[in-house]
Amino acid sequence: MPKYMIERDIPGAGKLSAQELQAISQKSCGVLNQLGSKIQWVQSYVTDDKIYCVYIAPSQELVREHAEKGGFPANRVSEVKTIIDPTTSEA
Repeated sequence: MPKYMIERDIPGAGKLSAQELQAISQKSCGVLNQLGSKIQWVQSYVTDDKIYCVYIAPSQELVREHAEKGGFPANRVSEVKTIIDPTTSEA
């Protein structure tokens, strides 16, 4: 199933409290439960003004539906084509 990277513009994201991040996570999980097992949240990375989320889903449309129902921005949704890491350099 395809993997997607979602870029969310959220000014001040890096200053969100643990309680605020928990509330956002709970909202996201609630919407995921409504949408069913075809979409999965893998993890997210919080930076100063953005949150980058990795999801597994059958389509970009389902990722965008999750964002809309959750009230989350999805400024950019990109399908991950491959993953590389230091082991990629090995012969």
